[in-house]
Amino acid sequence: MFYPFPHSLGRPSSLSQTAYYLGEDCMQSSADLSFIAELMEEQGILPENTRLLKSGLCYDILQASVNEGESGCFLTDTLPGKTIRLVNGDHKAELRQICHYLQQAREYACNATQEQMLEKIHDSFVTGDLEAYKAAQRIWVSDKAPPVETVIGFVEPYRDPLGVRGEFEGIVGIPDTVESKSLNILASMADKLVCRLPWVDSDGDSKGPWEKDLFEPPDFSSVQKSHRARGLDLVDEAEQDVFKAHRFHAYYIWVVLHEILGHGTGRFLTESAPGSFNFDPERPPMNPLTGTPIMTWYRPGQTWTGVFEDIATTVDECRAELVGAYLIDEPEILQLFGFNDESDMKSDDLVYNLYLQLGVDGLRGLQHYDPATKASLSSTRNWGQAHSRAHYAILRHLLRDSNGLYTIICDLARMQLTVKVDRARIIEEGKPSLGRMLLHLHICRCTADKASCRQLYEDLSAVDDDAMQWREIVMSKQDPPLAFCHANTFIHDGRVILKEYEPTPRGILQSWAERQVDEPI
Repeated sequence: MFYPFPHSLGRPSSLSQTAYYLGEDCMQSSADLSFIAELMEEQGILPENTRLLKSGLCYDILQASVNEGESGCFLTDTLPGKTIRLVNGDHKAELRQICHYLQQAREYACNATQEQMLEKIHDSFVTGDLEAYKAAQRIWVSDKAPPVETVIGFVEPYRDPLGVRGEFEGIVGIPDTVESKSLNILASMADKLVCRLPWVDSDGDSKGPWEKDLFEPPDFSSVQKSHRARGLDLVDEAEQDVFKAHRFHAYYIWVVLHEILGHGTGRFLTESAPGSFNFDPERPPMNPLTGTPIMTWYRPGQTWTGVFEDIATTVDECRAELVGAYLIDEPEILQLFGFNDESDMKSDDLVYNLYLQLGVDGLRGLQHYDPATKASLSSTRNWGQAHSRAHYAILRHLLRDSNGLYTIICDLARMQLTVKVDRARIIEEGKPSLGRMLLHLHICRCTADKASCRQLYEDLSAVDDDAMQWREIVMSKQDPPLAFCHANTFIHDGRVILKEYEPTPRGILQSWAERQVDEPI
């Protein structure tokens, strides 16, 4: 009764819990989990809208849908005596309500494209078929610059300890026309900017085997700004005011580059069907990491998350963060956002503050490292947040690879931790170092080279004794958690009323209660 609840998300332990893997010891056998992932891939069962339940010798793959029932039973020699079933109807009550309102929303679609998208999303939620959901996303992308953007479904896998199962989310956004104009200009510059990334030979006419011929910008309707400065205590006291003044602007450009050029770049080398390649298998590309022809690629039915499993999400975020940091000093990009040598806020100052931000975020990332699992599990199990692990790995790489560019000053007696950057050597040492890590992750991602990627990434994100001391200080100076409190809309006398709440625990509870999500239709 008085035993404290786990306070974080992750593999079940004394400090963490998960709702994706149910039943006693569901995550105990890594071999079982790997086999189930392979079986799902073979059967064409995408993981994003599933959970896993273990009951005795039976594993149930719970698929979110309105429809109920067992739709598959698999017996295998690999797991003797064990049964794996595909069971529909997970979250059926909630999805039934959502589908009811999706049907009503079709009446308000602005065009046939939006109506088709809503229909496909509805079908996916009813049946659990994610192919219908993928079709909806393709339709959504074709609906250019709508006045209101919306995303709904099982999307981001950050809360899954294995990084493959999605969290259900619903987002509605109204584009900022001024900022959207800048982002669209940046997207139009992308083909030129991509050629400056470390895997593109700038002397040739082609972008090479590791990049698409034509840049395809991802959706950036959810790029957000945050004005709250966090981690100031990790910056030297003499620099804190300047860091605070520049931080928002540097961080915003970093996020923009992360979303547009980070997640928008790269080309998977794929065998889409037996004998059908998007590269010449007789003369495969040369791997710039080894100087030899590539030995791995995506086989029929394989996906990025399926191959890279638990490290897929954090590696993807790390690569995108590296792209943003690598390009932050490009004059055209800084000029687009109003920064140059003549502006009040100088471009060189912005670049310096971003590199300082890399150090601050790397240290702050240790907040999401759980040492409780260190004794029994590999380092990949200790991290509860994909971005935080990425930030720490980047800092670790820079400490090893940038020839003394970064210095960490740890004073345990005063419980003070400070990161410093040698400003004069940022472009000389920092940018090339970021490029080396970025190239390694990018080539592994393009070629499905999980082994090389895991070896590098787990080494960089391992937390040694020095880092545990850093973590002790970071944990003692945590900022109060941010409270995201959702507004609600109500119809009163035919008018839509927006009600907002205080960003406090009480406000969050009131917002949830007044949303009436549990009321039957």
